[in-house]
Amino acid sequence: MEKRINELTKWLKQENIEFAFITSTANIFYLSKFYTHPHERVAGVGVFQTEEPFMVCPKMEMASAKNAGWRFEIIGYDDTENPWTFIQKAIENRNVSVSAIAIEKDHLSFERGEKLQGFFPNVVFKAAEEKLNELRLIKDKSELAILREAAKLADFGVEVGVNAIKENVSELEIVAKIEYELKKKGIRDMSFSTMVLTGAKTAAPHGVPSLDKIQKGDLVLFDLGVIFDGYCSDITRTVAYHSINEKQQGIYDTVLKAQLAAVEASKPRTEIGKIDKAARDIIRAAGYGEFFTHRIGHGLGIDVHEFPSLNATNTKPLRTGMCYTIEPGIYIPEIGGVRIEDDIYITDSGAEVLTKYPKELQIVK
Repeated sequence: MEKRINELTKWLKQENIEFAFITSTANIFYLSKFYTHPHERVAGVGVFQTEEPFMVCPKMEMASAKNAGWRFEIIGYDDTENPWTFIQKAIENRNVSVSAIAIEKDHLSFERGEKLQGFFPNVVFKAAEEKLNELRLIKDKSELAILREAAKLADFGVEVGVNAIKENVSELEIVAKIEYELKKKGIRDMSFSTMVLTGAKTAAPHGVPSLDKIQKGDLVLFDLGVIFDGYCSDITRTVAYHSINEKQQGIYDTVLKAQLAAVEASKPRTEIGKIDKAARDIIRAAGYGEFFTHRIGHGLGIDVHEFPSLNATNTKPLRTGMCYTIEPGIYIPEIGGVRIEDDIYITDSGAEVLTKYPKELQIVK
């Protein structure tokens, strides 16, 4: 935790920024190990070039912040108090002349930015996102251990879902079964809304589960992940119920071939865009190019979608320690779709696939 604070402090010195105020749930957790969803309330971590950092949070969460391991000042406030008054006092107590403040411009609201500007009328806001993304990009050994466990639990979730398939069971019934079994293993939150889609609905990459029931001949798509010790997993598998037709089989075989090619291409120093190309070239060659409608994947860690974006135009190189998803898909309206997704960790020699549920086509009887 303190190493991460120190890295941010170094950056502040390099950029001549006196103060950073970090407010997103993910980055508060990254800097403090304190995981909070304050809703409309204010929470944040203040970091300076030389002075001691502080945390501000609702008074009812102070004990949780301390128990998470934050050893610096914690400023608590109740619902009748103005947290900005306490934030202003904390800055003034450190005798810092503030002309520039680093904030997460994609998170801190305009209204809250005005609060900070009210303390320092001539202040300039600098974006902290790029530095924080850079720090979070490379996962250390402790983070990798957590990501591996999160992936195992995602595998388990798919296993539960596949075992729950039977004729006339609804998508939401299977969602409920998956999440119930994961909660029995101690998982409080999924990393996003669990997706179970059947039949033609599998052609919607971000479809919404409903009371629609599984029928013989349907493709069934599972997309799910868990939050384990603050880190996310994300897996997609597609199976067939009872039987599969030639068209569905062709789509599945193409997606699997594309996914395996993208995994194989995942090596240190490879341009990220080439990972997308490895999969997309196979899908295009099979005649399905127009039906692969999204990027090959996204960064994975504290957020289920985080830096970097694994799209075709990204020329940045892969680096040892990066974690991301590979998830090609083909989606044909009125027919159905297939997506296969794994969580990948880059080692010195290539890709470690964290999610291990089988990818070969399963026909569930």
